Amino acid sequence: MMKNIKSMYIHIPFCSSICSYCDFCKQFYNEKLVDKYLLALEKEIYSRYHGEVLSTIYIGGGTPSCLNLNQLSKLFSILESLTLDNNYEFTIEVNINDIQKEKLELFKKVGINRISIGVETINEKFSSFLNRTINYQSILNKINLVKKYFNNISMDLMYAFFYEEYEDLDKDLHFIKMIDIPHISIYSLIIEEHTKLYIDKVESIAEEKEAKMYYKIVNYLKKIGYKHYEISNFSKDGYVSKHNMTYWNNEEYYGFGLGASGYVNGIRYTNTKNINCYLKGEYIYLEEKQNKWISMENEMILGLRKIKGVNKKSFFEKYGYNIEQIFDIMNLLDKRLLIDNGKYLYIPEDKLYISNSILVNFIGGSNGKR
Repeated sequence: MMKNIKSMYIHIPFCSSICSYCDFCKQFYNEKLVDKYLLALEKEIYSRYHGEVLSTIYIGGGTPSCLNLNQLSKLFSILESLTLDNNYEFTIEVNINDIQKEKLELFKKVGINRISIGVETINEKFSSFLNRTINYQSILNKINLVKKYFNNISMDLMYAFFYEEYEDLDKDLHFIKMIDIPHISIYSLIIEEHTKLYIDKVESIAEEKEAKMYYKIVNYLKKIGYKHYEISNFSKDGYVSKHNMTYWNNEEYYGFGLGASGYVNGIRYTNTKNINCYLKGEYIYLEEKQNKWISMENEMILGLRKIKGVNKKSFFEKYGYNIEQIFDIMNLLDKRLLIDNGKYLYIPEDKLYISNSILVNFIGGSNGKR
């Protein structure tokens, strides 16, 4: 038993419709294929989970909520064999259009205690662009329905669409203030290959405008009581995403399902995205052993996404080196791209938007120790 694993991600790759920007592992919902997939998922979990006590489970996709009630019940019956601690966080992603009383009651019954809602925007003018059904009143009604069953709710906000103006973003932000839920995740639109937007040659928004939108969101959410705890995530007190902190703390976790990634026993792996291979039990597509140096790189790249940054003492206790012994950070400190407050090394708020250009310095950036 690998007792250090406390988290599990489960991927459900089916969707009722495909958003124009989505490059995740997904395919159109097919009832018979879903039934076969759940049987394969059951076999994978039973063959690879070793009984660890889990603190977090996250069911993502795709669109897990597009499954019918019988299929959701089957999924949750598979998970009955998992061992959870007393203070667990159990999240499921839902599409706003799938929300209904019967599914919420089922979620509550099986022990789910956190709902992540894909809203993206309440601006109906972007329906065609995003290939999503967007109706303001329906979104409001559905979120209010979720609030009758759950307190721990997260909402996704997407921004930086081509043609999006600041007043469009203002509408989304005012909506967040009105619905008053405890967690918000924000994502700028990225035109990824193999998406409809990419095929249609849609242009990205100007970088300067995207940066202004990012800081507009950050400042507004902080003003209305949210704590900015990771580059793209905000929460009220007590509602930080425990599951996502597993990733940013560079901790091990299970990943089950088509295209899922995991980190187990020092090995990062990615499951196949080929549904036929998966159904035959050929789960893993790629494995990479994480040596000490790669792990230290990941510790910095993931940890510096947190607003608090990387704990210097914890880094030393984990690896036996101080950060500056491994990475050449003096230039970053001199340019104030990084701040050292004695306890933590972190990216200052005014540099968060260019964080990727800072984090790249830690890739292969060891001080000749490797």
